[in-house]
Amino acid sequence: MAVHAEGIVAIIVFYLLILCVGIWAAWKNKNSGVSEGTNRSETIMVGGRDIGLFVGGFTMTATWVGGGYINGTAEYVYLPGLGLAWAQAPFGYALSLVVGGLFFAKPMRSRGYVTMLDPFQQIYGKRMGGLLFIPALMGEIFWSAAILSALGATLSVIVDIDINMSVVISALIAIFYTLVGGLYSVAYTDVVQLFCIFLGLWVSVPFALSNPAVSDITVTAKQALYQSPWLGKIDSADTWLWIDNFCLLMLGGIPWQVYFQRVLSASSATYAQVLSFLAAFGCLVMAVPSVLIGAIGASTDWNQTTYGPSPPKDEEQSDMILPIVLQHLCPSYISFFGLGAVSAAVMSSADSSILSASSMFARNIYQLAFRQSASDREIVWVMRITIFVFGALATAMALLTGTVYGLWYLSSDLVYVIIFPQLLSVLFVKGTNTYGSVAGYLFGMVLRIGGGEPYLKLPPFIYYPGWVTQEKVHRVTGVVEYFVQQRFPFKTVSMLASFLGNVAASYLAKYLFESGTLSHKYDFLNGVVSRHSGEIMDRTTLVGSHHDNIVLSELAPVNQALGTSLGMAGTFTNSEVLSDDGMSSPESLNDDHE
Repeated sequence: MAVHAEGIVAIIVFYLLILCVGIWAAWKNKNSGVSEGTNRSETIMVGGRDIGLFVGGFTMTATWVGGGYINGTAEYVYLPGLGLAWAQAPFGYALSLVVGGLFFAKPMRSRGYVTMLDPFQQIYGKRMGGLLFIPALMGEIFWSAAILSALGATLSVIVDIDINMSVVISALIAIFYTLVGGLYSVAYTDVVQLFCIFLGLWVSVPFALSNPAVSDITVTAKQALYQSPWLGKIDSADTWLWIDNFCLLMLGGIPWQVYFQRVLSASSATYAQVLSFLAAFGCLVMAVPSVLIGAIGASTDWNQTTYGPSPPKDEEQSDMILPIVLQHLCPSYISFFGLGAVSAAVMSSADSSILSASSMFARNIYQLAFRQSASDREIVWVMRITIFVFGALATAMALLTGTVYGLWYLSSDLVYVIIFPQLLSVLFVKGTNTYGSVAGYLFGMVLRIGGGEPYLKLPPFIYYPGWVTQEKVHRVTGVVEYFVQQRFPFKTVSMLASFLGNVAASYLAKYLFESGTLSHKYDFLNGVVSRHSGEIMDRTTLVGSHHDNIVLSELAPVNQALGTSLGMAGTFTNSEVLSDDGMSSPESLNDDHE
């Protein structure tokens, strides 16, 4: 294969730009938070909590707008039988950010948490926090691996360079500037990357539309010309499947550390909400060129192009329709510019996920579960090591594992059916405890895995109503594969069962122990009788003195911990907030004015 020198130059320019911005951001903010007494580890994780609207809006949008987002949207619009009707990511993730901003951003940010797992360990204990870390970590690592794998395939299509080399170089650059600058580097590079994506794709669209091989996309939207209309349709038999997938995107897009990392880095709870709403708008805007490129692919007579007589769908290259359109329907200098945009998109996702995974491990596993007396310098080094380890793991999976997409689909489902109901319970339901959390965890996991996963060739052992057997014929070998498709919304049902199981088991355990039906000595998880033990922080740290419900007011000051020897409690919030005299609670502030 011939290596295209122009493409290599374009990639090098984009990568050097992003690398320089990442290093500059790290240098610019190297002393951020030091004068205020903020720990260096927290500065790496949440950027000193001083991310403003401009940078914050871009980096929050980059939570979901990455390589998988723009490539996946174009693919679904292009695929016959699916089309725009099944391209749910833009609206699903946009609504996810809206729901997150309305209900989750304010309580999480106002209490000064550092990671998404903090409230779980605060209420359910360190063991449960460790269990919830597993699906969260799987989601972040598999997501990074999936998009790095997509990047390698994309670069091989346009510039004919070795897939392994492109993946390794991209991962090393993302790992390096994340190691150097933490969230600051991630946030500032997100600004550059989103700008590159927007400009690169929009510059390419007019050239692709004006190509002689492309028919009017307004005609092919409703009429079958080269394939079925790209608007697509939803068959009545697939209605519940569509709803299930949409709920997965809308609600399952909330309980991710990549999202809450941005929320918790905002300068205030109100800013965190505003950033979520801005990002929702950004998700929709950034999806437009991808939708148009997918429509262009469906409206092209590929026999008139340099691609060949067969369209990409017949060559099983539908997942690369975006780079194929850039290469074969645009001038070379335009396609290389668009390629840089795609590469930037991938890195904007990979760096965030790697930092998120390392933040949760360093804080919630290493510090809170094993080394509560760990110094700030020690935590920083643990973060640096795990950034490299998790980045290397994602890279290795992208290169060696053929089922990385299937692993990511399954892990993202587990995030939805396990972590989302747990987050609902810990923030909004009074009285849930560790026993309920364990029960909900098991219910969600069994019901979801029981439904099977075709991408992993994992057969179901629970056959939900409406299941059908589908067949897939391999294009090259002609081998017919059969798999079970669950048309019942079993993912959402699993999520609801996990939530209800958490609440029911919590209140049952509470009744059994408090009524004396079970002896207090059997409270081995310290979930009811010993709820105020050293492992589980006193629940009054989240509430005021006059109400039992969790208060969502911003009046309580959120200051950073000034020391590292405050024990478990000191790792979550400022010692003033944890005091029992109520002087820093919203209610006490109101009392002072009465």
